[in-house]
Amino acid sequence: MNRPKADGYWEDIIDKNPAIWGAAANPALTPLTAGELEAATKGCMFPVHAMGYNWLQSNARSAKVLAERIQHLILTYKGQGFTCEKVILITHSMGGLVARALIHPKMGNLKDQVLGIVHGVMPALGAPAAYRRMRCGFEEGSLRMNPAPKFLGNSGNEVTAVLGNSPGGLQLLPSCAYGNGWLEVRKNGILLDQFPKNGDPYQEIYCLRGKWFGLLREEWLNPANNAYAGLTATIDLLQDARQFHLDIADTFHEQSYGHYGADTLRASWERIVWNLSGSLADSAWADYRITNDSMKGKLTLAGTTARGGKVAGIHVELGPSQGAGDQTVPLRSSDRQLLSGRFKAIFRQTGYEHQNSYSSTAVLHSTLFSIVRIAATMNWKDDA
Repeated sequence: MNRPKADGYWEDIIDKNPAIWGAAANPALTPLTAGELEAATKGCMFPVHAMGYNWLQSNARSAKVLAERIQHLILTYKGQGFTCEKVILITHSMGGLVARALIHPKMGNLKDQVLGIVHGVMPALGAPAAYRRMRCGFEEGSLRMNPAPKFLGNSGNEVTAVLGNSPGGLQLLPSCAYGNGWLEVRKNGILLDQFPKNGDPYQEIYCLRGKWFGLLREEWLNPANNAYAGLTATIDLLQDARQFHLDIADTFHEQSYGHYGADTLRASWERIVWNLSGSLADSAWADYRITNDSMKGKLTLAGTTARGGKVAGIHVELGPSQGAGDQTVPLRSSDRQLLSGRFKAIFRQTGYEHQNSYSSTAVLHSTLFSIVRIAATMNWKDDA
């Protein structure tokens, strides 16, 4: 595009306090001036390229694919006579994980060609919504108008068959860094127990065998009886997901900017709560077996009590969503970016749903602000 002027659309950006787009107080930000815009963009063009990727494959693999694509793009511009040394990455959701992998030396190894990154609604530590959807399906909304369940899965068995065999999908689950206690079991609203206890959801929730509150229903994983699918294969993928999150835990570009939902009116599955109902008073509840599963968050259990008696017809239901965020990524995960101290600016925003975040004016304005700030850091080789 042509070098932007401080008029028209840019009037919404120039000399405006970044706090109006949700900028966090720390680090403090000053308004962008017309002179700064002119200096950062003088003589430059900013062509935009969409870089799609296969979200089912590992984000580490996607990073390698995109690294090759970006390097080819840079060479193409140079071959056309342009000076092209670096790119700015603008991400959405899982794309933030891909971008971090993109600059990781053992994955994309593209840090030297990336000037900066704008992370949008990134599940920095994963999101419990991924657990919820593998047990209940994607949310249809109060009017049942949400199209996502129609192709991503209306019920737990449909989603598990896809995400349970998807390296990328499993990397959306809460990582070890998300912390303890986000999966709760309650009886008539009173807390019985919570998991993980020791900081490892992979061992304490995801890879559990035979526990009704675990992530995986083995019979849902391999509906086609594929020789390469099943519980063992999925557990291997989960261990890979665990390692991926450990590998990128401290990988952030030094010119990172982020925006995400911090809306108290958009409950975002910060915690998952299973509620047992009735007069049950038994310590053996964790070992009960599922006799009926609606695949939408309602279970019936049966089993043997701690004293050897038989019980049946115990009802369990998944509680409603809770916790601020954007209806998918909770603030507990997003705020990892703020707390890391590695970002040049963080914008904590309200008023939008996760998938449609870039329809928000606040998101668009904070993104443009971030792009100009990143562009201003460019040191051209021929300036030396």
